[in-house]
Amino acid sequence: MRVQHLLSGLRPRGVNRARRRTAVGLSVAALTVGATTAAGPAVAQPEAAPAAAADCSAAYKIEQTLTTGTKWSMCWHYESEAGLVLENISYQPKGEAAPIRVLTSAKLAQIHVPYDDGSVEYDDLTGAGFGQGLMGMAPGECPGGTIKTVKVPDSWDPEHPNVKGLCTTTRSRGHAYRMQGDSASKVFQQQGKDLLVYTVNQVGWYEYITEWRFSDDGAINMNVGATGSLSPGDYDAGDGRGWPIGKGAKAYATSHSHNVFWRLNFGLDGNSKNKVEQYDSVVSPPAANGEAPRNKTTRKPITKELAGDAKNMRWWRVVSTTGKNKDEHARSYELVPGASSKYPGRNYTKHDVYFTQYKKCEQFASNNLRNCGTGAGKSVDKWVNGQNLTHPVAWVNIGFHHVARDEDQQPMPVHWQGFSIAPRDVTAMNPLTPPELADQNGKPDNGS
Repeated sequence: MRVQHLLSGLRPRGVNRARRRTAVGLSVAALTVGATTAAGPAVAQPEAAPAAAADCSAAYKIEQTLTTGTKWSMCWHYESEAGLVLENISYQPKGEAAPIRVLTSAKLAQIHVPYDDGSVEYDDLTGAGFGQGLMGMAPGECPGGTIKTVKVPDSWDPEHPNVKGLCTTTRSRGHAYRMQGDSASKVFQQQGKDLLVYTVNQVGWYEYITEWRFSDDGAINMNVGATGSLSPGDYDAGDGRGWPIGKGAKAYATSHSHNVFWRLNFGLDGNSKNKVEQYDSVVSPPAANGEAPRNKTTRKPITKELAGDAKNMRWWRVVSTTGKNKDEHARSYELVPGASSKYPGRNYTKHDVYFTQYKKCEQFASNNLRNCGTGAGKSVDKWVNGQNLTHPVAWVNIGFHHVARDEDQQPMPVHWQGFSIAPRDVTAMNPLTPPELADQNGKPDNGS
């Protein structure tokens, strides 16, 4: 059993984990500072920039021009509950004269962890010290990149609040496209590149990797990976509530869920007044003498707050009210949910996406610590109450039901959950289009 796990505290059922983490905070911080020293000296930094800052100092700016020519830029700061917050996220592909604003802010909004036996559930962000659990990273954990120093607010060790814990690096993702030309000897292909921004936060026996991946085609992928260890205090489940780990069928690791919420404050083209649209497709039998079934897609404007459920052939997009691409089409971003196991145990986890009207106090999907007034409720489901939707905030819920396995020890491999937003008509053509194909926009001219 490793020393850091003894210090970080296990998840004893029926005991408030946040209180246990606070009690051992000084020891954890001391270990974190030791790891930070190995990665380089910690440098004191000023207080984080306010969330609504139009710009930020060099220390809080992330800018990267990828080898394919796309540039991403953003500001960052760090909060005591949510951890890393990204702001004023802009995307500038080749051929665009100015950056295109995508998001005003983006952050985790909760990691809700209920156990299958009903004994406990945790809100890891607002109840278990997620932000204070920022881990220092050695250079090998940020290959080819830079590790920034983060000043952790409300640090458990106020004398050592600085942690080298924010990695920014680039990574190849494989083919961005491939197309054979008029002859077999001519192939157009491009290997895609991503900017990665990530932190590691320890909560109890788990370590969460919060990854933001900005692609050169304009997509943004948001993922949380859980790793670390299975809690040794949770090996007393029975059949149907856990899985036998180790020799025979004596110790059953208790199954549990990780319901991860993200909060995206859209600001397409630098304007908060965006629209939300829902699209649904319905397949009908073939028409008389038809050769195949028919599929019709309908658009539904979402004008009021929504608790939405993912369905087959359903998707949503957030649309700019001010910006258009060079084809005169409104810019938008489409939500692309990842694989999810929906947890029906709480009202706020019963839906896949929420669109709410922006309200500053609404910051966390459950156990919201901000004061929104009498009767406002402390979870996102309570905030969908019929308001007109003119400044949409998207809350995306992706669930993972963790039924442990022998391979989860030791250490536990990362299990990922997440989603992405993809550009839809942000640019008039593929932003990675090679010059030889730049004139092929719209219906091809085949000489007919």
